[in-house]
Amino acid sequence: MYARAQPAPALTLDDAIARVADTHPDLRLIDSRAKVLDAERELASLRPALVAGVSIENALGSGDVRGFDDAELTLSLASVLERGGKLDARRVFAQTRIDALAIERETRRLDLLAEVARRYLAVIGAQGHVQIAQGDIDQRQRTVAAARQRLKAGASPESVVLTAEAALARAELDHARGTQQERAARQHLAALWGERNPDFTVAFADPTVLADIESAAALADLLEQTPELTQFSGEQRIREARLQLARSNASADLSWQLGVRRLQATDDVGLVASLSMPLGARHRARPEIDAAEAELSLLGIEREAKDMALYSTLIEAHGRYRISQLEVNRLRDEILPKLGQAERAAERAYRAGAISYLEWAQLQSESSSTRRQQLEVALDAQRALIEIQRLTGQAFIAAPTASAQQGIAQ
Repeated sequence: MYARAQPAPALTLDDAIARVADTHPDLRLIDSRAKVLDAERELASLRPALVAGVSIENALGSGDVRGFDDAELTLSLASVLERGGKLDARRVFAQTRIDALAIERETRRLDLLAEVARRYLAVIGAQGHVQIAQGDIDQRQRTVAAARQRLKAGASPESVVLTAEAALARAELDHARGTQQERAARQHLAALWGERNPDFTVAFADPTVLADIESAAALADLLEQTPELTQFSGEQRIREARLQLARSNASADLSWQLGVRRLQATDDVGLVASLSMPLGARHRARPEIDAAEAELSLLGIEREAKDMALYSTLIEAHGRYRISQLEVNRLRDEILPKLGQAERAAERAYRAGAISYLEWAQLQSESSSTRRQQLEVALDAQRALIEIQRLTGQAFIAAPTASAQQGIAQ
C-alpha cells in the first residue's frame, strides 16, 4: 500500500522573500557589475606601459643613402611619467564606485522586498474576498431555505424565493471572482522568482490585524539610515574622487625616451635620450575641474530634496496607516458585532413572519458590504505599512499570521 503524498507546506512571506533574494536577476546583475568594477579597478591601478621601439634612418633612399649601407639603427625604450597623483586618483575613484555599488544593491533589495510584500498582500486580499463571499453564500442559502419554507406555508409569494435565489447566485459569482483573483495574484507573485505554473498555496494571514507603530517623529529619525539617503555619502566620495582626478590632470605628464643608436659610417654606438611635456595642461584641465566642483556642490541640494520627498512620503503613509487602523478597529469592535446581532434577529423575525424578506436581505447586504469595507481599509493600511518599512529599512510583514477561525469573514 502506497503512502499518500503530503501536500506542500503553505508559502509564507519569508519564503517568498528568500526565493526572490536568491533568484531575482536585478540582484544578480548588480553582483555581476561588481566584477566589472573590480576589473576596472585593476586597470586603473596600472602604470603607463613601457614602449620598446626600433627606428632606421638614412636607408632606402637615393644617392649615398641608397640601400642600407649608411643606415643608422636606433633601439629605444619610452614611457610616460605621471605627475599630480594621477595613479592614486584613479585608484580612489575606482574603489569609491565599488563601495557605492553595495549601497545601490541594498536599495534595490529593499525595493524588491516591498514588491514581494505588495504581491503577497494581493494574494491575502483575494483570500479575504473569497472568505467574505463564502460567508455571504452561507447567509443567502439560509435565506433561500427560509423563503421556500414560507412559500410552502403560503405566507410568501414565489417572487421572494426567486429574488433570494438571485442573491445567492450573485454571492456565488463573487466567490468565483475572488477565487480567480487569488489564482492570478499567486501567478503574479511567483513571477518574481521566474515560476510559470505555481502550485503552492499561500499561508493564511488576517490583514485586519494591525499592529501599533511608532510615532511619525520616531520613524522620521530612521530615515537617516535608509539606503536612499546613505547612498549620498557614497556619491559624495565618488564626486570628490572625480574632482581629485580632474585636478591631477592639471599637472602635465612627462614623456621620456631612452635608447642607443648605431652610426653606420663610423661603426660607433651613441646614447639617445629625449624628454617632452605638453604645454597648457592646467588650462585644458580647468573645464573638467569646474564641472566636477559644480557636481559636488549640487550634491547637498540633491540630498536635501530627496530628504524632503522621503519625509513627505513617510508622513503620508503614516497618516494613512493610523486612519485605516482606527477605522478597522471600530468596524471590528463596534459596527460588525451589532450588524451580526441585527442580522440574527432579522432571521428569527422573518421566520416568524414579523418582517419582510427585503428587510432581512438589506441587513445581509449591509453586513457583507461592511466586511468588504473593513478588508479594503485593512489592505490599504498594510500597503501603507509596507511603504513605511521600505523607507525606513525595517522588516517586511504583510500581515500578522492568524488562524482561519480568526478570519475576516466571521
